[in-house]
Amino acid sequence: MMQNLPLLKRKPKGRECAVVPFCVHNPNVRAWVRAHRVNATNSVVILSFFCSGSAFAQPVDKEPVAVVEVGGAPGWSLTNGGWSFGPTVAVEVTPIENWLELEAGVTPTFGHHSTEWDTDLLFKKPWTLSKKVEFMFGVGPEWVHVRKYSMTTNSVGAQAVLDFMFWLSAKHRFGWYFEPGYEYNFGPGHEQSLGISGGLLIAIP
Repeated sequence: MMQNLPLLKRKPKGRECAVVPFCVHNPNVRAWVRAHRVNATNSVVILSFFCSGSAFAQPVDKEPVAVVEVGGAPGWSLTNGGWSFGPTVAVEVTPIENWLELEAGVTPTFGHHSTEWDTDLLFKKPWTLSKKVEFMFGVGPEWVHVRKYSMTTNSVGAQAVLDFMFWLSAKHRFGWYFEPGYEYNFGPGHEQSLGISGGLLIAIP
């Protein structure tokens, strides 16, 4: 029965001895092994750096989606004289950071025997003076609805403002603003007026 078992052939020892010393003592092979080992180590370090960087690259202070302005707006007519006063509400958004801000607002003012509703859209260029102080210059059109002595008129005008914003913290959550402005009405009489509005800033996260 032992005679029927197949004989296992062994590789000659001379071939192993010829290959192994060549791999160990050949300088080109050793250089290739060292180079690939260093590259592999560098790849692991770089990958770990980017992975850790992406974990800590989250913004600390996120800019608000919009800013709400609530306050009062006294005004003086340069054409006819007389004071007027009323509340004002506006919403401000930033389509292009550091370059353009849009503000849409409504201001009803009450004077002597007259009521005026101003709806404006301002295009503002912002400047950051510090972490808590911002300055903007804005111009834009406005729609003017006036009711005076039981007569109603509608007209289009233009407005230019200087907007100073003061935040309570660098996170820009709450603050106050101060906004002097000039208005020109293209309707009958071409009324011109100066106004100043001020109030609270409330950021919408």
